[in-house]
Amino acid sequence: MKTINTLKLIAICVMLTRAAAVFASGNHAGGHAHTEDAIGKAGDAAKVSRTVTVDMSDAMRFNPSSISVKQGETIRLIAKNSGAIKHELVLGTEKELKEHNEVMKKNPEMEHADANMVTVAPGKTGEIIWQFTKAGKVNFACLQPGHYDAGMKGIVTVGGSSMASADTKKETPTVAEPGAMTEGEIRKVDMDNKKITIKHGEIKNLDMPGMTMVFQVKDDAMLSRVKAGDKVRFTAEKMGGAMVVTDIQASP
Repeated sequence: MKTINTLKLIAICVMLTRAAAVFASGNHAGGHAHTEDAIGKAGDAAKVSRTVTVDMSDAMRFNPSSISVKQGETIRLIAKNSGAIKHELVLGTEKELKEHNEVMKKNPEMEHADANMVTVAPGKTGEIIWQFTKAGKVNFACLQPGHYDAGMKGIVTVGGSSMASADTKKETPTVAEPGAMTEGEIRKVDMDNKKITIKHGEIKNLDMPGMTMVFQVKDDAMLSRVKAGDKVRFTAEKMGGAMVVTDIQASP
């Protein structure tokens, strides 16, 4: 009888361990339904295996425009602007880049702050540290107005034992109803320059998808009411070519 009870106890422990593993593989902090995007994720600088320098020229070309990496590899991408105008390097799927390009046409003064993109002034360099977790193709492009349409694009080929699924799940940003405030999270408060960086859901009135962006503020006093990490609701408008937060409140 003691042996039977012991076997039952072992069986229960195994079941609990498996349940814990399934639970751990679900949503992680932040509410995402997956642990990795289709293109990978922001990398750890301490785990960079190599550095790749990409030149960006006013001929609207990247050099190199084709890069090969291993699945799971963390790369430091150095974006060097050898031109006389502003360029940027943005990682994404082809669909995402096309959609973002349309947004940039309507809002050319947008300032980006996502980990998968860097905007570089003439004669300067910037960097992206990225881990390519999925085998397959990752696109990159310059989304400054007119540059994407002129052919400023490239591809990262990620080698692996299997190709990434075409229907890989993507994070769905919070969608604000017309006239409602947009949900977001404060990433940075820049008191000196009177700017605020917000990771936000879709901003309906600006026809803008969810992303992380730098905004100006209509009233400087708004900056003293929030701090990095705060969950907020806000409204934004386009004023004089700039994106301006006109109201901001703590999320309930």
